[in-house]
Amino acid sequence: MTLSDTDLPVASIIMAAGRGSRMKGYEGNKTLLPLEPGTSVFNGRHPIIMNLMENLPSGPKALIVNHCKEQVINTTRHTGVVYCEQPVLNGTGGAILVTGDFLASQRAPHVIITMGDVPFVKKTTYETLVDGLSTHDLMILGFSPDDKKQYGVLEIKKGRVRKITEWKFWKEYPSQRQAMLTVCNSGIYAVRKAELVAYLPILASRPQIVQKQVNGRMMDIEEFFFTDLIETMVQDGKRVGFHVVDDEFETMGIDDVAALEKAQAIYAGLAG
Repeated sequence: MTLSDTDLPVASIIMAAGRGSRMKGYEGNKTLLPLEPGTSVFNGRHPIIMNLMENLPSGPKALIVNHCKEQVINTTRHTGVVYCEQPVLNGTGGAILVTGDFLASQRAPHVIITMGDVPFVKKTTYETLVDGLSTHDLMILGFSPDDKKQYGVLEIKKGRVRKITEWKFWKEYPSQRQAMLTVCNSGIYAVRKAELVAYLPILASRPQIVQKQVNGRMMDIEEFFFTDLIETMVQDGKRVGFHVVDDEFETMGIDDVAALEKAQAIYAGLAG
């Protein structure tokens, strides 16, 4: 199987709805931040979202929008992407749920799911994920950092992912077990479209209630998490595999000013 095979287009879903509360001093959509700074780190050329889209496999693309959606649309309109609005920012699962009509209209048998602030994933890495769908129903892109920080980790057995465990749970594991968990979840996936479509109604039926601060008050918010869909697939015996990037910088998300400055320096090195 190769991506050049015209009978196997690849659809892509890009999550770009959130603002990014940790990007202090910036009120726009962080996917529009420049990789080539100009007058400041926040103003310049070559937006993150454009670098990301250039590396994705050719094929139909859906861009999930909410925060500063007009600016996002104006920046990307020429690419021919389909826009799916996430009216309420209710988690990664909520973002995927709004793409139901897009997915139903596509003949592509494979789907890439990625975040809009991860600009350095290589085209060959996406191709490897999709290639993995020849023997798996879903593939997870992983990375192995020296410091796992608070990332979710993949629990792997016999070459397959059995569980994605969040930090609040694995931090309670004995140190020996923690040391064995070396692969972190990047939040980037490839999945067979038929399986994704089949599991969306199940995901929609299983919201989680989380506490978040809204306008200075703690409130119960209904959210959906894509990792819950993966957990259900594993429980149903679906084959979930993984691929680990050689260099963790490839999957870096641009969450704050320090990460933005680092990304700009990396991009300058790649361009130079």
